[in-house]
Amino acid sequence: MIAAAPLAIADPACVNPDGTACPTATAGPDGVSGAIPGGPAAEAGPGGASGVIPGGPGGEAGPGGASGSIPGGPNGSAGPGGATGCIPYVGCASVG
Repeated sequence: MIAAAPLAIADPACVNPDGTACPTATAGPDGVSGAIPGGPAAEAGPGGASGVIPGGPGGEAGPGGASGSIPGGPNGSAGPGGATGCIPYVGCASVG
């Protein structure tokens, strides 16, 4: 059996007039990040960047290549060694 402590949910630091949480963002010497509560989020720094929309597309890119996908849809990746991708119900292909 695994025991888990209850989660403490903190009030957001910023609340819009309609009661929803404000978007959050940070920036510093190592990069930037931002998110809309319950919505899209992204980050970028010296090693690359990534972004995602909850339940939707997501992707990442960096010195070693890039990848992305759409849930239930196409996905792919590419890098110095080649590329690969798939389309559901059609097939997959790779080069390199």
